[in-house]
Amino acid sequence: MATKDLRPKKPRSRPLKGEESEVRHIVASHNVSPDQARELLRRYGDDWRKIEEAAKSYKDEK
Repeated sequence: MATKDLRPKKPRSRPLKGEESEVRHIVASHNVSPDQARELLRRYGDDWRKIEEAAKSYKDEK
């Protein structure tokens, strides 16, 4: 039985292959800049709930 890696994930320094489509989706759906979308993906990975909450806070700052 394989053990699950319990170490926390380190933030990525650059987008993964195929991540640009996710960046475009976040930009279009949440009206944030591409740089902000990349930062959200680096920070939260695939946790779309947290990405959505953070994107809303970016909008509130404007």
